[in-house]
Amino acid sequence: MAKEYKITSLRLQDLEKELNYLKTTREREIAAMIAEARSYGDLSENSEYDAAKNEQAKLYGRIAEIEDILSHAVIIEDENEATGRVGLGCVVVVEDVKTGKQSTYRITGSQEANPMEGKLSDDSPFGRAAVGKSIGDTFMVNAPAGSYEMKVINVTREG
Repeated sequence: MAKEYKITSLRLQDLEKELNYLKTTREREIAAMIAEARSYGDLSENSEYDAAKNEQAKLYGRIAEIEDILSHAVIIEDENEATGRVGLGCVVVVEDVKTGKQSTYRITGSQEANPMEGKLSDDSPFGRAAVGKSIGDTFMVNAPAGSYEMKVINVTREG
């Protein structure tokens, strides 16, 4: 069975736009680079030609990757109900039970995760521990750096 990619509808739109750009504009740019490099003569010692062909290979690799993601995408907003439970696509405010420090995270699929932006995957140690919890629940996060206890302060769904 193929891997499913859990993504939001916004991420789906971004990937579709990127795919369109790569298949149209970027592909033409690289074709022009290859044509120009060919005009320099001997291809066996033509570094511009090699660089252009490498760019083309990267382009086709990225196109294949995006097409795979899109063909196996599962839109995650549909999983969220107005139940106040942590789930994919939700924004959760948590408090470290030990320090009292509050943090806000968005629970995403692995394709959208970016800890620097506060987007944590449901497959991360935090995500696995938090999903399904409600306001007031506490949970243990077993992270590589050690375990810590968190409390759910608020759960919202932002579109």
